[in-house]
Amino acid sequence: MPIGNVTRGTTGYNRLRRVDRWIASLPVLRRTPDPLVADVGYGASPTTTLELRDRLAAVRPDVEVTGIEIEPARVALANAGTRDGVTFRLGGFETPTPGGRRPAVIRAFNVLRQYDESEVADAWRIMQDRLQPGGALVEGTCNEVGRVASWVTLDDVRPLSFTVSLRLAGLDVPSIVAERLPKTLIHRNVPGERIHAYLRDLDLAWAVAAPLGTYGPRQRWIAAVRGMRDRGWPVLHGVTRWRLGELSVPWSAVEPAR
Repeated sequence: MPIGNVTRGTTGYNRLRRVDRWIASLPVLRRTPDPLVADVGYGASPTTTLELRDRLAAVRPDVEVTGIEIEPARVALANAGTRDGVTFRLGGFETPTPGGRRPAVIRAFNVLRQYDESEVADAWRIMQDRLQPGGALVEGTCNEVGRVASWVTLDDVRPLSFTVSLRLAGLDVPSIVAERLPKTLIHRNVPGERIHAYLRDLDLAWAVAAPLGTYGPRQRWIAAVRGMRDRGWPVLHGVTRWRLGELSVPWSAVEPAR
């Protein structure tokens, strides 16, 4: 039996472009001998699953993507428009795939935000258990037009990193992402929690970097990220990713207090 609940299924064109770009950069996608990617909970339309395959094919032409939904009518609709490199299956967090193959990457976006926080750890573990050794689970949330997003990247054992990705043009404060945090963090944005301190410092760094806005929002963001690093946050990666409006830290920097 599929594991999970039917969710609202809201989706839209180009909504998941930010996380897709992240997935395309994952080393496992390039090195795996079996480039299978699973999209868990793609929603009422297969649009974002089809977009995922097209984006990943640019870096791994033989990639296969399986969209997974727990609502039979959504699977039937998707299968009516399937094409090479994409399949759709009925299922949930147990992540059924063609031939029982293990995915190199699982994307689960805007799904767990509709669950209770207490259900997240079990859902993570079920999906992690389906991954290839060294595979990646990317779980998170974005707004309706994909301009504000955040996600957790996990391997088959543990959470690895937390990423914020924002459209920088017109950005007021980075803490706008608070309303689109993954379920495991969204209720922890309170004093005393690491994620609260992180977003507080990110807003401060963005404000301090305001003079760099003269040179454009990207330069301001890069300066803000460097300011976070100067404040002691263990910032990952470099300018190549920062200029995309991304900021990643190890999961341990923001994980909820016990």
